[in-house]
Amino acid sequence: MSRGAEHGHGHGHAVSVNADRRHLWGALALLLAFMAVEVVVGLMARSLALITDAGHMLTDAFSIALALVAMRVAARPPRGGYTYGLKRAEILSAQINGLTLILLAGYFVFESFRRLIRPPEVAGPLVLATALAGIAVNLLATWLLSRADRANLNVEGAFQHILNDLYAFIATAVAGLVIWITGFGRADALASLVVAALMLKAGYGLLRDAARVLMEAAPAGIDPSEIGARLAQRPCVEEVHDLHVWEVGSGYTAMSAHVLVDPGGDCHAVGRDLKSVLNETYGITHATLEVDHATERSARDPSHCEDSHGPRHVAEADPPHPHPRRGDGNCGH
Repeated sequence: MSRGAEHGHGHGHAVSVNADRRHLWGALALLLAFMAVEVVVGLMARSLALITDAGHMLTDAFSIALALVAMRVAARPPRGGYTYGLKRAEILSAQINGLTLILLAGYFVFESFRRLIRPPEVAGPLVLATALAGIAVNLLATWLLSRADRANLNVEGAFQHILNDLYAFIATAVAGLVIWITGFGRADALASLVVAALMLKAGYGLLRDAARVLMEAAPAGIDPSEIGARLAQRPCVEEVHDLHVWEVGSGYTAMSAHVLVDPGGDCHAVGRDLKSVLNETYGITHATLEVDHATERSARDPSHCEDSHGPRHVAEADPPHPHPRRGDGNCGH
């Protein structure tokens, strides 16, 4: 019994980590400065919408600070039992961001309904002026984070926080204008409900995407069955099974599979060919392939290895076989 293993390692980043950090720090400074102003004005104007926005900005600042910490932790090299390093610290950060959005939204929904029943007197012009300033601040913060690598779920979490806050300020500005013109005080609470709905939507999306990574699901847009079928069509490949695709962290996709090769084929050449297909077609640069010779010679002419066409068999990707079939050829060094 012999076995051949091929390993590919690669980590690509569209935007440098240092650039991401600079953008995050810039957005954090903007939000903290404006949040302090908004709390004071919100209390003076007795506006729940402004205080809701300030609370949302607090979660924005928290999400960015958490993202910065997670990026630093995730950048640490693998050591000890953490063979992938701490890359999933970013995913945990995204989950915390999503959870805080949902919890805070729940509180604002409760407070909004309370104010719909007993609306306080709200200073509309003050609410409108502050909301317009908030729109400008959030536009700048959103622009800063849009320049970071949003393929990183951690950065995307912070971006979603700020983008939703931008929508919240727009709703608050409308409420301030309505209160100023018509005196309809309940517009403030209605704006808070709009903000809460946006927070719930963004929070759910972050929790869903982070959960897929933690549950080791295939990345969105990648079909393991399609990958297996494509690999099984390559020259000399008889069968592909025990195929698994998962995300270690945002933008870092890993894959493993057991490949059976025609007895007359070159295991090492097949392994290199399959890794090239994975990299060029699916962007998978971290692939662990166990390449063995098939037990029995195919009924087809071995010369079919020169041709990439012809029928192949691809086994189901899941579940893994406890005793994979081994070849009797020599694939070792």
